[in-house]
Amino acid sequence: MPTLEFNGKTMYYEDRGSGVPIIFIHPPLLTHYTFQRQMEQLSQDYRVICFDIRGHGKSSASDQPITYPLIVQDVLHLLNHLQLKKVILCGYSTGGSIVLEAMLIAPECFSGGIIISGMSEVSDRPLRNQINLAITLLKLQLMPMIAVRTVFTNSDTIDLYWKHLNDCIKGNTRNIEQYYRYSLGYHCTDQLNQIKAPVLLVYGSKDKDFHRYAQILHDKLPNNVMRVIQDVDHRIPSKKTTCLHNIIKGWITDMETKDPSKDNGEIYRSDFAGDENEHYR
Repeated sequence: MPTLEFNGKTMYYEDRGSGVPIIFIHPPLLTHYTFQRQMEQLSQDYRVICFDIRGHGKSSASDQPITYPLIVQDVLHLLNHLQLKKVILCGYSTGGSIVLEAMLIAPECFSGGIIISGMSEVSDRPLRNQINLAITLLKLQLMPMIAVRTVFTNSDTIDLYWKHLNDCIKGNTRNIEQYYRYSLGYHCTDQLNQIKAPVLLVYGSKDKDFHRYAQILHDKLPNNVMRVIQDVDHRIPSKKTTCLHNIIKGWITDMETKDPSKDNGEIYRSDFAGDENEHYR
């Protein structure tokens, strides 16, 4: 079991494949199993690294409150441990906010960012209500109730569901609550123009509540490419694996050969209309 020890704490991580390194960041409650399919499939072409955030899965609980800057510092510890000078950072949902924070804090460490169903702020009422509900249930010691539903919707097989669920319920309730709570106040929208590295944005056509966040990032990030995958909602890593991997591979190839910003808006449409995005069904 690969682990990183620092400051008396243990971080669990998995490191597979070779080539361009990509580090994946999971949302609150979930664990590295969120990216099981990426570990299995993308690692055939790239070096895929997934880890459990403090207080999640197999990683130690944190005495310090879980914040995005703290998670970024842990990512930098992992980079140093693996002797990696520069990586692509990929975050799913709330993990996408951490990608943005990392690229603002330590831009020299990241050659690019991938944001899957992510956001630079939480400013709509339905999402705030959803996060507040999760916080309330955690305070009531009802983490298993949240875990069952969240893991089920982020799994594509029964086997993965049980593995992921068993990992999730090992998490520290207080740390998970802190991760959720920090997301409510996080806002880096006004700083997006400072991120110069290329960023890939991936959203689902059915993820209606997040289309506004996609638009914000697409408009404000100086160097981004938007890809919309049809017939999927928020849960792209487990529900549209092949499409996601093809998009990532194409973007990395473009990044290695030319400036991806030249493709800015080529596939993206502000209305997320189906027919206009047929390449990513």
